[in-house]
Amino acid sequence: MKVLFEKKGPIAYVTINRPERLNACDFETYGRLAQIWREFGDDPALRVAIFTGAGERAFCAGSDIKSNYVERPNEELLDAPYPVMFELTKPIIAAINGHANGGGLEQALCCDIRVAADHAQFGLGEVRLGWLPGGGGTQRLPRLIPLGRALELLYTGDRIGADEALRLGLVDHVVPMGRLMAKCEKIATEICKSAPLAVQRIKQAALRGLDLPLADGLGLERELYKWLQGTEDAREGALAFAEKRAPQWKGK
Repeated sequence: MKVLFEKKGPIAYVTINRPERLNACDFETYGRLAQIWREFGDDPALRVAIFTGAGERAFCAGSDIKSNYVERPNEELLDAPYPVMFELTKPIIAAINGHANGGGLEQALCCDIRVAADHAQFGLGEVRLGWLPGGGGTQRLPRLIPLGRALELLYTGDRIGADEALRLGLVDHVVPMGRLMAKCEKIATEICKSAPLAVQRIKQAALRGLDLPLADGLGLERELYKWLQGTEDAREGALAFAEKRAPQWKGK
């Protein structure tokens, strides 16, 4: 199977399973990822996902150029994961276990929290092929790191290591490879202690608000706050606080 999809309680594990190709994605893999992300979004039992690649060499080396553009030059990508990931309200944690290049980095940019192994490498090398990043790289990278550095990486196709990625804010944590999954699972477990609807509305407010004027973003925040106040979970949260016990979330 080119993509593994495991469910362990409220946590989903999505793994690109092509280690012999540095987890590069052919069109079939991209399509399967899109399908999995839809399933993750539609499953009320799943609260957060951890997204990684098989092995210890690569998260995802991008598109499988030989398969997608040399062997099948007239075939088109019919279903890509990027737009599906953009629309998800549930959080995704990227466990970046090696190379994250091209479409691999663009998929990592779709995630909410990025944790990198200390040997990870990052780059958008499409310009060296005569392309531009078509999975959101030209839009998301300049919104995440300083514009000059983003443009330098886009113009040159150069790669940076994990420590530089952390300094720029491209990743949020850098850990030894042996601690990578444990770190991601710790973050996921903490997220699962929070009210699921509140987490989803926070993501919606924060990410949509980035593209809005401040006044409009604050209006969106108030609208979502009022909506949450009418939920069963909001009442349960207040009651659990008053009774000094852990809340029992229902996602309602």
